[in-house]
Amino acid sequence: MKYIFVTGGVVSSLGKGITSSSIGRLLKARGLKVNMIKIDPYLQIDAGTMSPYEHGEVYVTEDGGETDLDLGNYERFVDLDLIADNNITTGKVYWSVLSKERRGDYLGKTVQVIPHITNEIKERIKALGTESDITIVEIGGTVGDIESLPFLEAIRQFRKDIGKENVLYIHVSLLPYIRAAGELKTKPTQHSVKELRGIGLQPDILVCRTEIPMGEKMREKLALFCDVEKEAVVEARDAKTIYEVPLNLEKEGIGKLITEKLKLNDVKPELNEWRAIVDRIVNPMNEVTIGIVGKYIQLKDAYMSITEALIHAGAKNDSKVNIKWINSEELEKEPSKSLETLVEDGNLDGILIPGGFGDRGVDGKVNAVKFARENNIPFLGICLGMQCAVIEYARNVCGLEYANSTEFDETTPYPVIDYLPEQREITEMGGTMRLGAYEAYLADGTLAKELYGTDTAWERHRHRYEVNPEFHEALVNNGLVISGTSPDGKLAEFVELKNHPYFIATQAHPEFKSRFSASHPLFYGLIKAAMERKYKL
Repeated sequence: MKYIFVTGGVVSSLGKGITSSSIGRLLKARGLKVNMIKIDPYLQIDAGTMSPYEHGEVYVTEDGGETDLDLGNYERFVDLDLIADNNITTGKVYWSVLSKERRGDYLGKTVQVIPHITNEIKERIKALGTESDITIVEIGGTVGDIESLPFLEAIRQFRKDIGKENVLYIHVSLLPYIRAAGELKTKPTQHSVKELRGIGLQPDILVCRTEIPMGEKMREKLALFCDVEKEAVVEARDAKTIYEVPLNLEKEGIGKLITEKLKLNDVKPELNEWRAIVDRIVNPMNEVTIGIVGKYIQLKDAYMSITEALIHAGAKNDSKVNIKWINSEELEKEPSKSLETLVEDGNLDGILIPGGFGDRGVDGKVNAVKFARENNIPFLGICLGMQCAVIEYARNVCGLEYANSTEFDETTPYPVIDYLPEQREITEMGGTMRLGAYEAYLADGTLAKELYGTDTAWERHRHRYEVNPEFHEALVNNGLVISGTSPDGKLAEFVELKNHPYFIATQAHPEFKSRFSASHPLFYGLIKAAMERKYKL
């Protein structure tokens, strides 16, 4: 087993996740079986209880893990299906060690960071790498953070434990561009590497994030002061799309460099399909604008998987997808004015309503559904987006005035959205929702079945509330199509409308299943319908 450990220096948000994902793609393109792990130094057990403003979107794995958003990048780039254990947190590590201590597993020894915490970290990493040729481990945070120290010490020990020929350290750092002076600066990277070396880690490869070309002299300077080979100083310049990064890093020779250092056979990577899709993203034939109506729009990472799924769908339709961020709270003040203006200006070809929690901005989302339904604008609702579609239909078509979800109004006379029965007695927040992949049966003659091309669909879920089965009949009798249900027929998984260009919603989160080379059918259908609307196809 070979291991690559990716650390970051100088500042956060450098793109360690994209760098790690790109390396994974390049190694997989060489025929290697790759696994990926994200280590997050925060004390939570998982990301499930954190606000999107704290850490971006919560990514859900097939087995129901609520994880860091970087696992989404890993899955999209490397085409993997990861599990909850691929996200290791400080909370998980300490919880496990303390549980063992309470059971008496340590036989009276003093429990310490070294060796007990570091051993727990190493055991978790090794347990996930047993069926792969190579495991890439990204260490969250920035070198110098006190929270990361136990993880850095653990990966330092790895080289000693399994042999230096089996371990590679890659450090991603920033070369800031001082615009007034017109030059890049290496000093922050030098200090970052010095910090790493101070705890016993010597990078084998430096990946340097930069706005402009770094040049040979700067490459030589970094090699000298950071004690790495000149060829191991890799430029990672800003790209037009994140999916261009693997191609850029391959041009820099990082794939060949990694295989040489880990004593692996280097073969020419198969990247033709990847290049073709990137070309369609960078040089599209068409373009459409999709309005995302949400309440976390100040932080775009809150909707990362959705925006990426739209990019994938755009590439498959040979179309650029412009995203218009629409604050759902603003739509509560002036229900349709913003949307009408956008449509009149020709700036809106489709509407997507994503998931979310809490009542803030919900009426704005309901207003957006009504606007899409009445004006024949292609619409896709996801999780809360589906619930808003049902609420809107109940109120304005079924005549159930004040219909609502009990999440927002416990006294509503028409609780068309209500708690799942198994959720009623739950008091703890973390890991207690309906999580992970569930099967849905798709009805004949529906848009859902046409899009998927199969009788069933497996999608990932993350919610506590559901369309209330007591109202299924009233909704269906008034024209709403329940096009997908749970296998027992009790839960509505998909709803749609006939005689509408494209109106479909799902209780699941299909964005988590979209891949760079395999656009998700619901997103593909949305972009196709948006193009038909715009170009009168």
